[in-house]
Amino acid sequence: MKLRVPAAAALAAATAATLATLSSPALASASAATQPAATAVRPLTGAAVFYSYTDRIGIDRYEPGKGFTRISTPSDNFEFAASPDGRKVAWITPRGEVKVSQGGKVTTIAKGAVNGGPCLTPTWSPDSRRVAFVNPSKTDASPVTIVNLDGTGRQKAGVTEGVCHLTWSGDGRYLAGYAGSANGVHKLDLRTGKAVKAKGISYPTHVQSLSPNGRNVIVHMVRRGEPQGDGGWPSLFTPTIVDTMTGKKLPIPVKGRLVGALYLADGRLVVRVAGRTHNDLVVLDATGKRLQTLAEPAKAKNLGLLQVIR
Repeated sequence: MKLRVPAAAALAAATAATLATLSSPALASASAATQPAATAVRPLTGAAVFYSYTDRIGIDRYEPGKGFTRISTPSDNFEFAASPDGRKVAWITPRGEVKVSQGGKVTTIAKGAVNGGPCLTPTWSPDSRRVAFVNPSKTDASPVTIVNLDGTGRQKAGVTEGVCHLTWSGDGRYLAGYAGSANGVHKLDLRTGKAVKAKGISYPTHVQSLSPNGRNVIVHMVRRGEPQGDGGWPSLFTPTIVDTMTGKKLPIPVKGRLVGALYLADGRLVVRVAGRTHNDLVVLDATGKRLQTLAEPAKAKNLGLLQVIR
């Protein structure tokens, strides 16, 4: 996949005041240093957000005992993301509008986003109150903007080549995405506005999530010469966890055919394991200890997983 972001005016450097605001405690959920231990947090219930490409895009919240509830149908594009609380969906329209659906109501919270590439998805802050999205650029490195859920507080976050499938770390400090040319993953530091290329990642076609402190990233990689897809959200994918500073691939201590994984903001790792009639969600703490195994509903077996709700 070779993606060229549409041309527009280049981004001016973010001001010191903007960076100070972006790194404020209000932007992030608790920092990694203050995150509670995984053994102290409330067990997961199995609530999650799934999506389907059948006929049109449908995004559903699932809760055990309640079943599936449709929370959004952003039918005019593939650039969408669900909030960590599982109640909101953001997406980019062909006109570059950033729209959010919540409680059956759709609002436009920003304009000027890049559109036309299915990998150019927005992303949500850990507290589900802010959305980050990519702006147009004449170069491979593109500016990223953050806006509050009500459309206020629009701010420049920095410039990065990692524009595809943006994800936000649980401590609120980092954004990461893969380059449109699929030549690497880049991590943007919201305190400094600077981006660096992660080590050890080649031919990425998906970025799922960052560890709470932003160090480890969950990606899907293909081998040289293999099809790279169209950049849309993969319903099922083989996850690889990479230490972005050393390039080391970290083991996932779960048996079976892994078809997804994501970090929660509190440090837990949720691994999706394929089954014959349904998939399972295996929940691990930061040391790799198994905390829970949750059965997904059979209906979700071939659906994409966007969020696991705490």
